[in-house]
Amino acid sequence: MTRVIKRGGAWLALLLASLFLTGATPGPQYFSPLIKRLVADGFDQGRIADVFTRPEAEVAIDGVSLFFRHSEARLDYDQFLRPRRIDKARQYLETHAADLEAARERFGVAPEVVTAILLVETNLGGMSGRQVVFNILATMAALEGLDARETFWAEMPTEKRISRNKFNAKADRKSRWAYNELKSLLKYASREGFDPLYVKGSYAGALGYCQFMPSNALKLGVDGNGDGRVDLFTHADAIASIGNYLEHHGWRPELSRQKRYRVILKYNYSKPYANTILKIADQLKG
Repeated sequence: MTRVIKRGGAWLALLLASLFLTGATPGPQYFSPLIKRLVADGFDQGRIADVFTRPEAEVAIDGVSLFFRHSEARLDYDQFLRPRRIDKARQYLETHAADLEAARERFGVAPEVVTAILLVETNLGGMSGRQVVFNILATMAALEGLDARETFWAEMPTEKRISRNKFNAKADRKSRWAYNELKSLLKYASREGFDPLYVKGSYAGALGYCQFMPSNALKLGVDGNGDGRVDLFTHADAIASIGNYLEHHGWRPELSRQKRYRVILKYNYSKPYANTILKIADQLKG
């Protein structure tokens, strides 16, 4: 890996200079250590150059700031149990019956459970997020460096901002997590042949109708429609991938309700979330 950096020294200098000249970030050196690290970890230099020098590659201050702000709001899970939402979920069951049944046969997960997850995660594919996933993960991953951390702290909104000590502690944890997810996104994009800068998702970096993190998309994403690709922005692939995810974490058709609840917690570790999924599934069966 050291030899990669040595051979690419001049190339890296040109790349970093281009970032400086274009002013693509609030701090010209913000992504510099991250770029060097990706190249050192074996990512193709040309590919990294293409991604980081394009105007779409930006420091996502607003999106990533949400990780570092106090929030008293709690998601109203009862909204997903209202008649209008349940009726919409029943329509989804009918429209995508073939894909849901195929997932049941393949992974043993009831269509009602898969549909409930899609309802809560993205309103059945209607709200999959507006953040550029690459920018979210790259911005967070760069916070491992002290210079980037100072730049980010100076630029982020001050309203409801957590203390500097808490910010540093959380940046330590989240930057390591985000770097691994960024690498997974780049690998996933390369494998499936899509542009990582065009993928939008949540402020946490989750993508697709099923809201998988890139590492899960890479490992547990499934081709549900037989086209040879894993595209989580298609219903067939999102449905199959949810089934595969739950089976991977222990789902079996004969599980008790309590054990099903525990498996759903693997999808989203929130007790209200897991309870809501099961309640929606109950209503859809009725």
